[in-house]
Amino acid sequence: MSKALKELGEYIEAKRADCVLGWQIANDELTIDVALSNIAGLAEFLKTDQNCAFSTLVDITAVDWPERPKRFDVVYHLLSMYQNHRIRLRVPVREEDMVRSLCGMYPAANWFEREVFDMFGIIFIGHPDMRRILTDYGFRGYPLRKDFPTTGYTEVRYDEVQKRVVYEPVNLVQEYRQFDFMSPWEGADYILPGDEKEDAK
Repeated sequence: MSKALKELGEYIEAKRADCVLGWQIANDELTIDVALSNIAGLAEFLKTDQNCAFSTLVDITAVDWPERPKRFDVVYHLLSMYQNHRIRLRVPVREEDMVRSLCGMYPAANWFEREVFDMFGIIFIGHPDMRRILTDYGFRGYPLRKDFPTTGYTEVRYDEVQKRVVYEPVNLVQEYRQFDFMSPWEGADYILPGDEKEDAK
């Protein structure tokens, strides 16, 4: 399989050198790094070229790398049932960048792109309905960004008095505590409940 993937990687790079930044095979999977401006062109080539025939878009997701200037990788998984190949496309994207939508080429991209927008805040140009799909109306922030707080910003609950769902700022019932993870039996310089009985003997 790796030989076939190597040949496929070389073929795609030779045919579309304008799109391919690099490629690699790891764990018997071919990953191609693609320039942001050329993702739509490469996707069209991969779908229509007879030696590729990647007719099925399996998934679109993203990965957040907050320490990088190009903070996100938008990741596409494609399947060729004709050639029995799978491929991964990886597009590095800055926080302010917008990505060309693939909805016109792959109708399945519609909800995938909406999910990436909802979870990461990445906008897809040319999408027919670019709005949130998993979170509620008025939701603030993007839950799969690594700087999003684990508690979120608002909480939703049903209010018995008002007989409706209400939105409130997150109110933690207990402050976060610092734990030293030290064993209470080794090196602790404090008295645990019950230890005073030992001193009374």
